Amino acid sequence: MATPQVKEAPVKAGQPVVNDFSMTVATKNGSGSQTSNLTLLRALFKMGIPVSGKNLFPSNIQGLPTWYTIRISKKGYLARRDSQEVVVAMNDDTFVADLKSVVPGGAFLYGDHLKFAIDRNDISVYSFPAKELAKNSTAPANLRDYVANMAYVGVLAHLLDIDMSKIREALEYHFDGKEKPIAINMGVIEAAHAWSVANIKKTDPYRVEPMDATAGYVMADGNTAGALGSIFGGVQFAAWYPITPASSLAEALAQNISAFRDVEGQDGKTYAVVQAEDELAAIGMAVGAGWSGLRAMTSTSGPGISLMTEFAGLAYYAEIPVVIWDIQRVGPSTGLPTRTSQGDILATHFLGHGDTQQILLLPGSAQECFEFGWKSFDIAERMQTPVFVMSDLDLGMNQWMIKPFEYPDRPMDRGKILWEKDLEQLKNGWKRYADVDGDGIPYRTVPGNKAPNSAWFARGTGHNDEAKYSERSEDWERNMLRLKKKFETAAQYVPEAILDSVPGAKIGIVAYGSSDHAIIEARDYLAQDGIKTDYLRLRAVPFTSAVQEFVNSHEMIYIVEMNRDGQMHKLLQLEFPGLATKLMAIAKHDGLPLNARWVKDEIQKKEGLRHE
Repeated sequence: MATPQVKEAPVKAGQPVVNDFSMTVATKNGSGSQTSNLTLLRALFKMGIPVSGKNLFPSNIQGLPTWYTIRISKKGYLARRDSQEVVVAMNDDTFVADLKSVVPGGAFLYGDHLKFAIDRNDISVYSFPAKELAKNSTAPANLRDYVANMAYVGVLAHLLDIDMSKIREALEYHFDGKEKPIAINMGVIEAAHAWSVANIKKTDPYRVEPMDATAGYVMADGNTAGALGSIFGGVQFAAWYPITPASSLAEALAQNISAFRDVEGQDGKTYAVVQAEDELAAIGMAVGAGWSGLRAMTSTSGPGISLMTEFAGLAYYAEIPVVIWDIQRVGPSTGLPTRTSQGDILATHFLGHGDTQQILLLPGSAQECFEFGWKSFDIAERMQTPVFVMSDLDLGMNQWMIKPFEYPDRPMDRGKILWEKDLEQLKNGWKRYADVDGDGIPYRTVPGNKAPNSAWFARGTGHNDEAKYSERSEDWERNMLRLKKKFETAAQYVPEAILDSVPGAKIGIVAYGSSDHAIIEARDYLAQDGIKTDYLRLRAVPFTSAVQEFVNSHEMIYIVEMNRDGQMHKLLQLEFPGLATKLMAIAKHDGLPLNARWVKDEIQKKEGLRHE
């Protein structure tokens, strides 16, 4: 076999760097590296080390560069790092750039089938015979290119001290206990590990050691979590059309719903999951199901949201409950389909022509994706309106370390729904769109109600309180004002914002969604530099009373988000115009998850300008 190429880094002083670095694996899309990368991630997690994984992949099916980054943090930081200490190169197209990306003193590993000159003497360089190890394995010839990726798992296990038994446990989980693929892949890993022990002299300082920081946690992606939460929320109908990065949510729903839906004593299924011909059809089906009394949903991303505009407006005005998951990606147009963003906030909040305000839920973790999966149905039916759950690619498709999901802590809230006995007891009759309770929310009936006066005509044209067609100006205006009141009432039912405050802080940070981990870490860096901050994480629109109180109580509020124009910043300005001078946008739109150093630097820069 080929001998390894090892170059001593010029400076190796100090203690080893343990459980505090990032490593990136560079491969080609479709090469099978995801199995290897997830094996590494789960093995480290099983060693009790806090980790997070970020997959940066191209929008084509196969062949273009892909990178997978694992953040290892003994402090529990899960946000993306902007520096890479350990890099594994398996792609000739990006070899030169990957080599440059390693920080001084870092480690660079590569398959020796890649014939490039190494022009750095400030890092440790290791080569290994990935192709030869795969060739000598028990893998069938057609799988050898795929299992070659397992070679870097074995080499990293040696160089970083990753527990081999945990690697095997990770493989057992990935292959669901199927012994043949486990044996093939583990064989390559063990051979690579043995080769590395015999041939490579470690010269870099990076290593891992067991901790006990993942006890009570699980690994999950937000899309699967959202699907499971929807199942436990009683979803009965889902229609969808494939689109990155939302497809895996509907796929997880279809894969898991039969296992968790109790059908004992019933004939046939109590649910339907339908792949529609396009996004327009998908939401049309879901709105129809919502009108019929089913808990209905769809999932999509930005381009699909655009196509769903007319039906979303219909559901808003006809007051039909439906849940729409928007797994946000970079736009406009086709944009960057496999990059993350928070760029649909304004478009979705005002989705539908005319005066429309849609409810947005803003999960900040995979755990909250599960929680909002079931809560979104309660809110949609209570408010009789569409509810949009605004996740993103980073949260939806990547693996996250989270606390286990919690079963819904209350019965389903079907809202103001009337059945036969309810209608019989009404003294003054029932009017579908009348505001009886002063909260803007009318009462509804659904098909199946046998009372003669339970029927109503769901129309998207002008109507009066009795759901009868009307073009009278006073009917239109009264109805639209009631819808506005209903939206304001929704603030009582949506998830409350979460506040983390410290004594003496005069500036505040507002953020939402998957940027949460970058904010948590950035606040620690700011505190080290003497800048105290309070942090309010938004979880819904409309804004709750806590949001105004937070803005009122600080000298300056920085709204951090992943889009170009500061879309949540604009919504806050619209909501609190008298406080607009306190609000400042910090927006990033590069398609990558936020990193804490950038957030810290931007706030320090703006604070410096503010005090000049």
